[in-house]
Amino acid sequence: MRILYVVAEAAPFVKVGGLADVAYGLPRALRALGHDVRVILPRYRAINGAAYPLQALRPPFEVSVGLAGETRPVEVEVSEATGVPTYFIWDEYYFGRDQVYGYPDDPQRFIFFCRAVLAFLRHIDWRPEILHGNDWHTGFLFLWLATAGRRERFYRPIATVFTIHNMAYQGITGDALLAFGGIHEHVERLEVEPPGHINWLARGIAHADAINTVSPRYAQEILTPEFGFGLEPLLQRRADRLFGILNGIDPEAWDPRTDPALAARFDVETLERRSENKRAAQEAFGLPPRAEVPLFAFIGRLIEQKGVDMLLEAAEALFTRGVQVAILGTGMPEYEAAFAEWPSRFPGQAGVRLAFDEPLSRLLYGGADVFLMPSKFEPCGLGQMIAMRYGALPLVHAVGGLVDTVQDVAREDGTGFVFSSFSQEAFLAAVDRALALYRNPAAWRAAQRRAMARDFSWAASAQAYEALYRRAVAWHNP
Repeated sequence: MRILYVVAEAAPFVKVGGLADVAYGLPRALRALGHDVRVILPRYRAINGAAYPLQALRPPFEVSVGLAGETRPVEVEVSEATGVPTYFIWDEYYFGRDQVYGYPDDPQRFIFFCRAVLAFLRHIDWRPEILHGNDWHTGFLFLWLATAGRRERFYRPIATVFTIHNMAYQGITGDALLAFGGIHEHVERLEVEPPGHINWLARGIAHADAINTVSPRYAQEILTPEFGFGLEPLLQRRADRLFGILNGIDPEAWDPRTDPALAARFDVETLERRSENKRAAQEAFGLPPRAEVPLFAFIGRLIEQKGVDMLLEAAEALFTRGVQVAILGTGMPEYEAAFAEWPSRFPGQAGVRLAFDEPLSRLLYGGADVFLMPSKFEPCGLGQMIAMRYGALPLVHAVGGLVDTVQDVAREDGTGFVFSSFSQEAFLAAVDRALALYRNPAAWRAAQRRAMARDFSWAASAQAYEALYRRAVAWHNP
């Protein structure tokens, strides 16, 4: 099949979160199955064009914006660095900025990106059978193809798949942006949209041929008010087109046998070498290198979703248990300020680095004993999978993809510590179970081996996407 994978970020070119990792791993796995998959994203100024390298496609072409016939010249570059043809849409005004997200005109930027994607297809000798969009940034594509696109024979055969990576980010804007996107006809308001507004995540859900999210459990959860973020009525109406497919990780990119960021490389048969990584991680976070003290690690964004409120509230009780905790991440200023106080409040026990530092994160995965992921909700999560591959046992809240990937050590096949109630008491009870197991080195080592043996490669997930694409084609072109 010919598949165009449309996304706002993709590793290794530009990465803000797990979406970029998916945009790297899934297309590669689909290509390994024999499909002609290509990726397209904005050409942000932060992308190092010489590192990959990027080559210009000639000539530039015009992209229409608005209803008055205005056009903007767009350039496209291409890279084969990942083994998947990857196109980059360049416009200095919209993408010549220091960050990927976080600007007041983000909706206009991504609508323009979508218009450029549609125009680009007219300028290459290749038309996808499947257009696969991701998150609200691509929602305009689905509305346009379902309205204006129906009048154009070129676009009519293209089937569509929409992936929801996180229901919390919906891209709600005023409906005046319909005119900016060149949609002339009247657009019926969805039942989940406030009057006078467009919800771009909802538009992807409403108009795609097939919809999926990134774990089976999350696909069930988002049908409920607790996890649907107001879109559950629309999702329930389209439940027959909604699927859950677990994300994967690239086993070559995340391999403790070859990872150059580790102080000592290891595998399931040489787990004793992890002690060198633990010592290096403790030193990197300003902690005394004590082998007998359990090292807990949190790696990720410091936002409410990730359960950081509970971590902060449970701090006193957590540190009275004699553990060390390393925090690595950036996020909301109030959370950064609160964690920045930990090293002085808990000297010798807390180490905090408020940074996005991938080499340091790899060292921490390879040296930590317990990986903390107490998320309020978690569509899939990649951190717990990486942690298991590196022999760190995850401690997780029983939601979303965390349920689908971590089995509690109470089971014979257990690989981590799972707590059901989102409360300090349940969290600390899981911590206590982790400490009890840690005091039994043989049982701990057995759990590590089970965790490292789990296969989270993209192969199985790619086959599930392949089946989803065939469904979408059948629904679109019966």
